[in-house]
Amino acid sequence: MKNIAVIGCGNMGYALLCGLLKNEGFKKEDITCADRIEKSLERAKLLGVRTFFDARDAVKGADTVILAVKPNALESLAGEISQFIEEDALIVSILAGKTTKALEGFFGDKRKIVRVMPNTPALVGCGMSGLCGNENVTDSELDGVRELLSGFGLAGIVREELMDCVTGISGSGPAYVYMFIEGLMKAGIENGMSEEEARLFSAQTVKGAAQMVLSSSESVEQLRINVCSPGGTTIEAVDVFNRLGLEGIIKEAVAACIKKSKLLSK
Repeated sequence: MKNIAVIGCGNMGYALLCGLLKNEGFKKEDITCADRIEKSLERAKLLGVRTFFDARDAVKGADTVILAVKPNALESLAGEISQFIEEDALIVSILAGKTTKALEGFFGDKRKIVRVMPNTPALVGCGMSGLCGNENVTDSELDGVRELLSGFGLAGIVREELMDCVTGISGSGPAYVYMFIEGLMKAGIENGMSEEEARLFSAQTVKGAAQMVLSSSESVEQLRINVCSPGGTTIEAVDVFNRLGLEGIIKEAVAACIKKSKLLSK
C-alpha cells in the first residue's frame, strides 16, 4: 500500500488518517482525503495530506481506498467513484453492517474488498478493530490492512460470520463501558467526591483493570477473585451485581446489538 485515499473525514476517518501518519511507511503526499463537509476537510488539511471535495479526484491512482462514510451514503458514493478506482485497488470499508457481498454488489465481484469494524477509542490510539476480506484478497494483503489498523490500536482478523459479534463486543462496546463509568461517577459524587475526582478515579480504575486483563496470564475470573477478599468490602458489591443479574443484563444487551447488526447486514 503506497497511495491511500480516505473517503470521509468524520471521527473514524480522521482517526485512520492520524494512524497512517504515525506509520513511517507512509508519506503525507501519498495520502489523499475527500469529504463534502468543509469543517471535516479542514482538519484533514491540517494534517498535511492532500484533500479534495470530490471523491473521484481522491481515488485516482490510489492502490487502497478506505470508505469511511455513513452506511446510507454507500450507494450514491459507489456510483460516483467505482469507475475511477484502479482495477486492482484494495477497497477497505468501515461501514457498519455492510458485508463484503453487499460491497461487491456496488463495486463488482472481482474487486478486492476488506470489511473492518473499528471503534471510537481509535481516536486516542487504543482502538480494537476486527477485519475480514472477500475471496479476492490475499492473506498478505489482509495482513497489510491489519498492520495499517494497528497504527491506532489493536486489530484482529476474523471470519466474516463473526463480524456482527465484533460489532456487539468491541464496535459498540465503548458505550457500555461509558455507562459503567457514569454509574461509578454518580456513586462517587453521591458519596462526597467532586465530579472531577469521581471522573478520574472511575476512569483510571476501568483503564487499569483492562490493562491487567491484557497483561496478565491469569483468567479474568481469577483476577476478579483476587480482588474479592472473603468478608471484605469488594465481595459485598459483587454480591449485589450477582443478585441483580449483571452478567445476564450484559449478555442480553450484546445479543440485542448483534441482532440489530445482522438486520443491517441484510
